[in-house]
Amino acid sequence: MSEGWGLLPEDLPLIYIIDDLGIATNISNLAFDCHGDNICFVIIHFLLYYFVVSCDIIAFYSGDIPNFPCAYKFMLLFEQLYVKMSRPHDGHPPFFPFGNPFRMIFPKGSYLSPKLLALLDSFEETLAERLKKLKLKGQGGTLNLSWIILAMQLLSETHMDIKALITELQFPVADWDEKWMDVYLDDSVKLLDICIAFSSELSQLNQRQLLLQCVLLVLDVSTSFPSSEQFIRARSSLDDWMQQMSSRSPKLDNCSTILHELSGSLQLPKIKNSAKGSVLMRALYGVKIETIFVCSVLTAAFSGSAKPLMDLHVSEKFLWAEAFNELQNNVYGEIRSLVSKEGNTLLKDLQAVEASVKQLYQMTCDGTDPPESDMLSNLVLDLGKYVQNLSQGLDLLSKEVEGFFQIVLTGRDALLCNLRVGGSKSDTRQENIAEKQVVR
Repeated sequence: MSEGWGLLPEDLPLIYIIDDLGIATNISNLAFDCHGDNICFVIIHFLLYYFVVSCDIIAFYSGDIPNFPCAYKFMLLFEQLYVKMSRPHDGHPPFFPFGNPFRMIFPKGSYLSPKLLALLDSFEETLAERLKKLKLKGQGGTLNLSWIILAMQLLSETHMDIKALITELQFPVADWDEKWMDVYLDDSVKLLDICIAFSSELSQLNQRQLLLQCVLLVLDVSTSFPSSEQFIRARSSLDDWMQQMSSRSPKLDNCSTILHELSGSLQLPKIKNSAKGSVLMRALYGVKIETIFVCSVLTAAFSGSAKPLMDLHVSEKFLWAEAFNELQNNVYGEIRSLVSKEGNTLLKDLQAVEASVKQLYQMTCDGTDPPESDMLSNLVLDLGKYVQNLSQGLDLLSKEVEGFFQIVLTGRDALLCNLRVGGSKSDTRQENIAEKQVVR
């Protein structure tokens, strides 16, 4: 091999490039002398062309750079070859006048190792399965408290998975880009505000249940038939309950504003220099989509309006995209249908209580004959059953919202604590971030 243009060592071990068709190309023991053997240019050009085309085909169908085991070694090998062959030598023009093909195929920082790819795929596949569990069954599926409780449970699990992913990535917060921390901390504050609004609304709903408990006691016919005075007291409590239910908390309107702000910042940042950062940002994007979706549905359910719903458009390159798009069409379609048919009450649990309350109220109105004992007894029993189911559901949902609040809060605290432990560099970054995080 001649000096200067001998491109590969003679003892280079065997390297096999195996594509999805199972074709193997042996490129070992190559020793090129480019002074007089032009066939070397042909061989090299063929191998480069084969590899580039293979990458293009795989990228076209998979939406990403191929990650088969030896691809990166192949790229590094010809990177070295390119450096030498792209320089003029003894009057010969550069072999690659159009630039380095591997820089075009493998942008800096875009390559994901098999381990990182496995972590990302596992996270996205799990997210897809969770989203599938939330699809309302059949046409005219029921939107009830059980569904919302399940949605909050699955959302909490996804947020816990992010914590586990950061640990598995071995990607400490001190290594994060400052912009990522700004977004994370800002989003976490917004989520805490939403949780506080949800807790307030659930507390009010539970307090209103006391009015109905009073009605059940007053109209209890198991001992004696209610007097006219008791009917008046029951009617007053029923009237108060209906008036309170018709008024909506202003905090729910604030939730809609916050959710629109979150969706406005919904974008997948381009990460150039960190493969781990690319995995984390892609995972956080999925978490944010699920969070906005679940919180917007909960806000719509308790406000009795479809306005909080935001149609989110997710690229098909994500493994969970199909599951999410189907779920969004399914649930949003049901809510918009309920708004047009049922009015302000969207949850089946509340609809049952509301219908029973209206029947009892009509029965206790002035100028009507006293109801029959059996009829009154059946209505009171039905109302008692519906109120009990609603109370149990609200209690369970309150616990899920509180649990989600704690997950978001501990995640935020953990990030800030890790910054404090990081030393002087992190202290400076923490001060900059803290200035931006104004307590609401």
